[in-house]
Amino acid sequence: MKNLKTLLKKSALFCLSVSFFLISTEGFGQRKLGGHGGGIRKSGNAAQTRPARQTKPATQTRPGANGSGVNNKATRPANSGNRNNTTNINRNNNTINKNGNRNTNISGRTRNNNNVNINVNNNINVRNNRNTVVRRNNTIVYVRPPYRYGGYRYNTFHPYYYHPYHPYYWGPVWHPWGFFVATLAVTAIVVSVESTQYHYDQGVWYSPSSGGYTAVPAPVGGTVNNIPSGAQTVNTGTVNNYYYGGTYYEKDGSSYKVVAPTAGTLVESLPEGGEEVTIGDVKYIKFGETYYQPVKVDGKDKYEVALVEEDK
Repeated sequence: MKNLKTLLKKSALFCLSVSFFLISTEGFGQRKLGGHGGGIRKSGNAAQTRPARQTKPATQTRPGANGSGVNNKATRPANSGNRNNTTNINRNNNTINKNGNRNTNISGRTRNNNNVNINVNNNINVRNNRNTVVRRNNTIVYVRPPYRYGGYRYNTFHPYYYHPYHPYYWGPVWHPWGFFVATLAVTAIVVSVESTQYHYDQGVWYSPSSGGYTAVPAPVGGTVNNIPSGAQTVNTGTVNNYYYGGTYYEKDGSSYKVVAPTAGTLVESLPEGGEEVTIGDVKYIKFGETYYQPVKVDGKDKYEVALVEEDK
């Protein structure tokens, strides 16, 4: 009986070992088939295969500035425009070079720093020596000593009496020196003086300028047939002058000729365009290059043409 139990135990152990061997063999075969992309095939379904792994394309090179395949870094084109008044940076030497020459051009107009004339009221003092030379009055002797200052003598017949300068307005058709007009009235005439042409209209003299005409001092020697009815008669000590808008005329036959102011002449008003200047203790009105001294005559404020001479 004991031998029978021993035999049964050995038989059971043998069967268990064979079963374990068979199970191990079958599992190994399934793992081997799965490694090749296979597996247990089910009836009616085809085996699916994994697609081949795609290779990564080679790195593309950036085309150069000339379109070739060389990986050259494109350079920024040089600036073809030359700019004045800009700062040039020299990167190699790490220095900054500022251009000191300035030529500023705004809207096509060149600005000249040495010749700038800004006039808000469109009234410009025009220097014209042909109408600023004061004629000496040789018929009258100055009984008053001249006012001396800065190497010059200022001769007048009447004592100095200050009153503020208030420009006189001669009406809408009159314009001060420097006033610009685009066109002239049909009443304007052309007057030639020393080979220079002027335009005269109702007491105002014009010179052609860019795009129009500019009011200028009346040229000495210019002759016209008529002067404005508002002209004042002033006595120079020898003959009568006709004074209008800062200009003096003398009767010349049937015409009127522009003359320089005569020293000692008294006028009641001065036009726009003069400037009050202080010379020592005296304030004169300088109109062009002619000096007018403020005086009071017969209780009225007037201006006297001063004779200015170098004090030798």
